[in-house]
Amino acid sequence: MTWLIVGLGNPGPDYAATRHNVGYQAVADLATRMGGRLAKHKRASALALEGSLGLPGYSVTAVLAQPLSYMNQSGGPVKALMQFYDVTEENLIVLHDELDIPFGSIRAKFGGGDNGHNGLKSIRKALDNGDYFRVRLGIGRPVGAADPAEFVLRPFAAAQRAEVEVMVARGADAAQSLVFEGLERTQNVFNGDGEVE
Repeated sequence: MTWLIVGLGNPGPDYAATRHNVGYQAVADLATRMGGRLAKHKRASALALEGSLGLPGYSVTAVLAQPLSYMNQSGGPVKALMQFYDVTEENLIVLHDELDIPFGSIRAKFGGGDNGHNGLKSIRKALDNGDYFRVRLGIGRPVGAADPAEFVLRPFAAAQRAEVEVMVARGADAAQSLVFEGLERTQNVFNGDGEVE
């Protein structure tokens, strides 16, 4: 049984430090833990790494991925990877930024709506459903009349960067927890305020 863990973001150095790319960052953290490096996949438009996730004697086969398409076209690479590795929706985890969660918070869930997130909309369209695990990384909403579409494409404030690193690491932890501990346990540990979705 193979798990596919996808971090959403936009490719290229101009977007690397933006709020929209925290999913990319969490998958990069997992790749470091697996002791490997994400590389161009031979069939899908994505960077990917296949390996063992977990501890010796207590591990699973996992594929980590960062789509090389822009956010609103994430569905194509995700579907291609699922087909290549024969992964079902029940073994798909998507890590992504979330405006409607306080900055630094984590929420794990299975299925549900896309909440206006273009990456999730694209995946739903490609898979014809939204029934997969999500790890939602809270970036908070912009203050005042700022446009959310512009807000997500801006870097975090300098004062927030240390907390971003903690959130990214916790997002990676939550993805691992979904694999090994299941949804309820993960929600109890990571959903912060006890919110279970």
